[in-house]
Amino acid sequence: MTSTSNDTAGNDTTSSDTTSSDTTSSDTTSSDTTSSDTTSSDTTSSHGTSSGRTRTRMSRRTRTLTTLGAVGALLAGGTAVAEAGGWWSPRPNEVRVMLPEGNSNPAIANGVALGDNVATYVSSGLGPTALNPDAPAGSPESYTDPTLTEGKEGVTVTEAQALVVLRNILTNLQAAGLQPDDVITMKCYLVAPPGAELADYAGWNRAYRQFFANVDLATHEVVEVPMGTSAPAAPLVPNAARPARATLEIPSLAVPGWLVEVEVTAAYPKRR
Repeated sequence: MTSTSNDTAGNDTTSSDTTSSDTTSSDTTSSDTTSSDTTSSDTTSSHGTSSGRTRTRMSRRTRTLTTLGAVGALLAGGTAVAEAGGWWSPRPNEVRVMLPEGNSNPAIANGVALGDNVATYVSSGLGPTALNPDAPAGSPESYTDPTLTEGKEGVTVTEAQALVVLRNILTNLQAAGLQPDDVITMKCYLVAPPGAELADYAGWNRAYRQFFANVDLATHEVVEVPMGTSAPAAPLVPNAARPARATLEIPSLAVPGWLVEVEVTAAYPKRR
């Protein structure tokens, strides 16, 4: 399950970037401002005062040199990583999808790198279409398509809406000359169903697997996926693409009754 906290995890803003290692007392400890710089032996005479100022200036210089030395050490470490192959950049026409290691069927990518010459397409946020004539107009249930869930049990309203949204995404892509496997990033906005405390992340993820990340990357076999509480079956659209994805819960969407809105970025392939 993907949630906001996973996609914006603290590994970007954790204390590892702002810990005391950057502002520790090693830079501002009393060793630089102790009484050795301000003792009575330094203030009893003009000579002592001058000596105290000299020692203070030397202390500041020492701190500066120490800081520069630390920066140099960090840069040296970064150079070592680069020399070991830790740094790279995509080729001009390359789309490189960074996938989790040791998993042939991940739901999403860790990230995507694009070369300078890669053309991309960004969709607007798309919501579901009202296709359920048996549901009250404007209700969450009205924005579902019974033909997509026919014969399935336990399909949630969020899941049913998401199926419609993702099908709309595919139609949008086709109009731009793109296919589902060209999608490289995705943002999903969820609203909690009426009476629920939280958005239905599980239902969203089941719907997502009907259109994305349902082909095993090692065997290239289509993976059966569940819909609702029904037994896993062939997905609606086999697709090996794993976009970099973020899922956010928000209070409301522009259209009353919408529980799901999705936007995607797709990369145009060099040639079909």
